[in-house]
Amino acid sequence: MQLGMLIEDLFDEQEFIYPFYRLQEAGFTPLVIGPEARRYRSKVGFEVKAEVAATDIESDALAGLIIPGGYAPDRIRRHPAMLGLVRGFNDAQKPIGAICHASWVIISAKIVKGRRVTGHPSTRDDLENAGALFQTARVVTDGKLVTAQHYQDLPGFMTAFLALF
Repeated sequence: MQLGMLIEDLFDEQEFIYPFYRLQEAGFTPLVIGPEARRYRSKVGFEVKAEVAATDIESDALAGLIIPGGYAPDRIRRHPAMLGLVRGFNDAQKPIGAICHASWVIISAKIVKGRRVTGHPSTRDDLENAGALFQTARVVTDGKLVTAQHYQDLPGFMTAFLALF
């Protein structure tokens, strides 16, 4: 079963690498999705290739989606096709995981209103202004949406995300 992972330049490598390998350990095949099928660099220069462009895949082709943080979410949310994928997963009630600053993506996809979420503390105002019910917990699950505050929360985040399957 394939699960998508969104990527853009300046992603947080810890928030990408840990979920990528945990998905494999759990028997899933991660599919890296970018605005274009090309190489993207993390905040420290680590490179990952997006296997497919967001315009070339539909949410119904995948079982779930993870959005790593870093500065990439501010770039991801500028691409209508990336936001369309997020909305597609939400509409189909498929698991979505958002780590740290990935809150910006789920805000821009307009899927947070009335939902319990967490995220990096600096995104709290943005989440609340979008109608989300911000929680101070390290990991929060609301239906098929799992959110985490930091890379330090990845073990709990992945446990909660994988439990949705």
